[in-house]
Amino acid sequence: MTLRQRGFTLLEMLVTATVLVILASAVVPMAKNGVRRQRELELRRTLREMRTAIDSYKDMADQKKIKAPPAENNGYPESLEILVEGAPVMGKDAKMRFLRRIPVDPMTGKSEWGLRSLSDDPGSSSWGGGNVFDVYSLSTGTGSNGKPYREW
Repeated sequence: MTLRQRGFTLLEMLVTATVLVILASAVVPMAKNGVRRQRELELRRTLREMRTAIDSYKDMADQKKIKAPPAENNGYPESLEILVEGAPVMGKDAKMRFLRRIPVDPMTGKSEWGLRSLSDDPGSSSWGGGNVFDVYSLSTGTGSNGKPYREW
């Protein structure tokens, strides 16, 4: 071969293309799994944030720092919207807010959540009304830990 005849053979090009296809087929599932894990982490953070807000509301109601909801609510908020709008502070012309907004469920892409009251069964998917004791995702999917997102 002379110096002018440099280049790749067809065989070298096919081997290189095959190796790239194999590597790409391994990377795509890993990327999808990474996106799923990220959404699951966001779901955990969001649930923790809302549950903390519900607990803070309950603590303030028990300490009589905010105007208490009806006695049958046991100090829990009547809806998630109250956590955003705020509850009137006792003795002041102000409101105490517990959430800036109702977060979006990363699994459904909507700001709609399943609600449970204190009187509901822990595994229930229907809200008995009256108070918001807990929240859960309305997603029908299953997490990477094998548990449905509704049970997180």
